[in-house]
Amino acid sequence: MAKRESRAARRTRLASIINILGKTYPDAKAGLDFTNALELLVATIMSAQCTDERVNIVTKSLFKKYRTPEDYLLVPAEELEEDIRSTGFYKNKAKNIRGCCAKLIDDFDGEVPATLEELVSLPGVGRKTANCVLSNYYGIPGITVDTHVIRISNLLKLVDDTDPVRIEFTLMDLMEPELWNSFNHRIITHGRRTCIARRPRCSECTITALCPSAFMPGHK
Repeated sequence: MAKRESRAARRTRLASIINILGKTYPDAKAGLDFTNALELLVATIMSAQCTDERVNIVTKSLFKKYRTPEDYLLVPAEELEEDIRSTGFYKNKAKNIRGCCAKLIDDFDGEVPATLEELVSLPGVGRKTANCVLSNYYGIPGITVDTHVIRISNLLKLVDDTDPVRIEFTLMDLMEPELWNSFNHRIITHGRRTCIARRPRCSECTITALCPSAFMPGHK
């Protein structure tokens, strides 16, 4: 593969990658469990530095106790902290959840907004969380740049960067908007099942022919 790949060539290669991963992981979807926008917002806040599996264990009971933004504010902060303790960084997460809920009540009639600009105005909500809510609940195209997306996009030489916002915009430029959501689900699933951090399973990977980093030292 040429050292200086053109934008057009990268777009073509990425389209092939998305197509192959779609066949490899036909069940690829959001890893967090939710039934409404508020649940997804809260779960996404809790997922920082925590696995989706752990968050889903916590939210199974959490979402029975807290059903509205008001519910999160009716209990002492310490009670919410204890309820989400096992997700880590629970004090800061509880503060952000309560801050979000207060702003939802004050500024958005208790509803989770459906625009990026409004979502990032919520306490503790950045582009990653906002895009997660927009794409997975509202169906609005967006790229959620998590650790899997950062790592695999660099391994695939789609980007040469570690800044999440720059990576987001670079990837957006390489795909049509209708591909953004499927790209996200498939790349994240690929990172969890095959292209595992520190020990990528190249021998089991279906896109090695399109990956400049395949079978590098330490990859098996």
